Amino acid sequence: MSSPPETATPNSPESVVFENAEIVLPEAVIRGFVAVADGRIVEVGEGRAPERGIDLGGETLIPGLVELHTDHLESHYAPRPKVRWHPLGAVLAYDAQIATAGITTVFDSLRAGIDVDGYGLGAELLTLAEALDEARRHHLFRADHHTHLRCEIPSPDVVDAVDNFAAMFPVGLISLMDHTPGQRQFRDLEKYFVYYGDKTHGGRAEAERAVEARIARSGPLVAENRPALIALAKARGIPLASHDDTTREEVEASYRAGISLAEFPTTVEAARACRERGITVVMGAPNLIRGGSHSGNVAAETLAQEGLLDILSSDYVPASLLMAAFRLPDRVPAIDLPAAIRTVTLNPARATGLGDRGAIAPGLRADLVRVRISGETPVVRQVWRAGERVA
Repeated sequence: MSSPPETATPNSPESVVFENAEIVLPEAVIRGFVAVADGRIVEVGEGRAPERGIDLGGETLIPGLVELHTDHLESHYAPRPKVRWHPLGAVLAYDAQIATAGITTVFDSLRAGIDVDGYGLGAELLTLAEALDEARRHHLFRADHHTHLRCEIPSPDVVDAVDNFAAMFPVGLISLMDHTPGQRQFRDLEKYFVYYGDKTHGGRAEAERAVEARIARSGPLVAENRPALIALAKARGIPLASHDDTTREEVEASYRAGISLAEFPTTVEAARACRERGITVVMGAPNLIRGGSHSGNVAAETLAQEGLLDILSSDYVPASLLMAAFRLPDRVPAIDLPAAIRTVTLNPARATGLGDRGAIAPGLRADLVRVRISGETPVVRQVWRAGERVA
């Protein structure tokens, strides 16, 4: 069994004070200071600091971002078709990108199982896991890394892949995905053909035949694999997330399965049903910044306006997380800056049982990000994890 995710960093400074900062607390913004000792926040106050420290020059200090779903590690390892980069090198390059985006806790999203179209890393999933474990054991990481297994349910090998992985490495989150055309993200088949139009060959007729074959193969696999994955996660105490819930019926099925997170619901109907059932709603930060979903589903801004947005995830652009949090109050005036910052810090930390981080408050980890506002754009200037400068 490998070592668990890090809970502290080595060589953290014994004490440091951050002064003259606009500090974003869970419920307010104050001008003041934050004192840190042994990797923890020991005091937060308004006005002048009791002793001189790092002068932030009036810039903004927020908690380190907590990211639950980012797909970027695989693209560092497999940057081109049939190209594989050095595993540890890929992991460390990805980690640097994460940290400089202000993310101090990240759930690395790895695909488990090969889907019916042949996508996925297959056995190479363990290659990446071993590289992650090596970096963790040797304290090479800037951010604190956890694992999020994205399970494509209509995959013939997904249950074995998850079972093997979980027997060897810690898993912090499992999401249940089903990208079968005609449902969820692609309930509207026309959206599917538009989305994959430049990725298929042979014209529309061939594409339609391929979709029919995929639907026929997926049904029996979903019926068998979904309950097996749910049982596996429950047996190991791993939190479960759904993916692309579209209807109230799909949310009810999630609720009965004990799912606590809904990633990227595609309709207001599904998001409202999640709220009624106490399921936390996660939406994409790129969706918010772009003003809508890249696949034509509900806009994150719409859910925020309806009071149905709990967490933002960077999804496919790590730098989008900070940008979306600062842009959210402008898009939805009912959401102030502390509430917006909670969607990328405290809310995801609580949703995954990480009670030691996610806010600037005494007793919590000193995961902190210094942000400068350039025009309308928040820019990461410095990052600390457990009091140690990492970016």
